[in-house]
Amino acid sequence: MTKKLLVTANLHSGNGSVREHLVSILDYCVSRGFEVSVHTSQRPRDLVSYIAEHGGEYHLLVSSGGDGTLNETLNGLMRCPHPPLLAYIPAGTVNDFAASLGIPRSPAQAVRLLEEGVPFRCDAGRFGEEYFSYVAAFGAFTDVSYETPQEAKQLLGRFAYIMEGIRRLPALRACRMKVTGDGFSLEEDFIFGMVSNSASVAGFRFDRRHAVSMDDGAFEVALVRQPHSMNERQALLNGIMRQEEVPGLLYFFRTASLRVQAAGPVRWTLDGEFGGEVAEVSIQNCGKAFAILIPAPASSPAPQP
Repeated sequence: MTKKLLVTANLHSGNGSVREHLVSILDYCVSRGFEVSVHTSQRPRDLVSYIAEHGGEYHLLVSSGGDGTLNETLNGLMRCPHPPLLAYIPAGTVNDFAASLGIPRSPAQAVRLLEEGVPFRCDAGRFGEEYFSYVAAFGAFTDVSYETPQEAKQLLGRFAYIMEGIRRLPALRACRMKVTGDGFSLEEDFIFGMVSNSASVAGFRFDRRHAVSMDDGAFEVALVRQPHSMNERQALLNGIMRQEEVPGLLYFFRTASLRVQAAGPVRWTLDGEFGGEVAEVSIQNCGKAFAILIPAPASSPAPQP
């Protein structure tokens, strides 16, 4: 029986390389005997509604684009009554999710996972009524990825994010927040918070001490309290560089769920894209929520040093 395959793509992701590789991706799929359909993203959240409505008609879904495209793909899959197996071909600027799972950056290599890959049941995050594949974050620099001009991303890649972040330094503001989770409660003036299910965030990888697993039903959470002195700023910088907790200043912990209550509306990003502005939100880990093809025999992806 011929397997039906849907290819979805965002032709504007990263440096626009999807356009260059789409024909070769389609040729590979057809040459392997798949019955192929194609849908290119026409507007924001187009992939969410299309996959939710039509994804169940296919055995396989091949998605090509950046982390934002993957976010739309995941939101479509989580709303699909009978979601297909996912194959992801990264084509964005950073591609944290693909890096964490060991999916090749080269489209020519990534598409081979259709034959050579193995299914992996991956966790997903739920942020209110929305989903994220690898990170939900607020505070310092978290809007950099979606407010950096696309032309700068295409020209400079990851360095564009760094330059935009440096430009924002003088505008950092803290927000009073209460964060509660599995057996803990914190109330501080935070300048940054990150809820992640990834061995790589913003292109930087966690080291082996954090033992990040993407199918364990738990998030890795980092919270940063506003520093009040030069000594605290230096201690914070050292803690971030060493990926170590700084008591009362930099918190690292794991949890399957958490609730965030702020003094006022807070801007969030989900997988590097604008995720809304809310004063209160519940975040849940949806364990082993969807199946994705990854290189064999990596049954439980782990970060590299």
